Amino acid sequence: MKHTFQPHVTLVGAGPGDPELLTLKAVKAIASATVLLVDDLVGDAITAHASHTARIIHVGKRGGCKSTPQAFIEKLMAQEALAGETVVRLKGGDPFIFGRGGEEVEHLQAQGIAVTIINGITSGLAGVSSLGIPLTHRQHAHGVVFITGHAKQGAADSVDWVALGKTAQQAKLTLVIYMGVSGAAHLQQALLQSMRPHTPVAVIHQISLPDQRHVVCELQQLHDTILREALTSPSVIVVGDVFKGLLAKQQSEIGRVVAAS
Repeated sequence: MKHTFQPHVTLVGAGPGDPELLTLKAVKAIASATVLLVDDLVGDAITAHASHTARIIHVGKRGGCKSTPQAFIEKLMAQEALAGETVVRLKGGDPFIFGRGGEEVEHLQAQGIAVTIINGITSGLAGVSSLGIPLTHRQHAHGVVFITGHAKQGAADSVDWVALGKTAQQAKLTLVIYMGVSGAAHLQQALLQSMRPHTPVAVIHQISLPDQRHVVCELQQLHDTILREALTSPSVIVVGDVFKGLLAKQQSEIGRVVAAS
């Protein structure tokens, strides 16, 4: 019986960076690939799971830096799949949380290429969990909003941060802001129009990696804190009362140091 060839691509979430946070399904997919298209933030410890015969193509995409055009990535994925390769698109975090996974699926399916999605742990979850803090809490947060601080260039429908801040405060929501460090001054100014100045904020850099670091401050101190601590991308900004205890502890420790001096 003659079998019909079905081109296929797997979008794999590589997680926040720590290779031990990969799912077993992700590891198996990486190992089976003959061609891997790898995001900029995916480290060598993750691509080490690939076969030694696999072709690894780095298609770096990072906000504020020179990036591989999205159209080229989509064209390359389709080209390799249609040529019979086992294609894995290896994306930082989760493919469907600010990873342009939706755009890639639409492009591939339009050409008759089947797509499988393997989820990864998104950095907003991993970063907050690493501090021992929950994104939701019965007393402090009834829900969570994942949102990008870096809207599509020239987009008319950019985020209404004032309205979002008002909703977050009224409904007790934690805001997890990706790609927001470069626009922190604008975020702070807009959110302060509808949120309390003392609202706790955490900025977490290089999540799950050995050089991860974080700061906790009040919303009114966000921009100055980022500048003082020289925090850059990749970082996640998390706004919400779930950090009340951590902020109070930090302020208490600073108070003791000042008193002792």
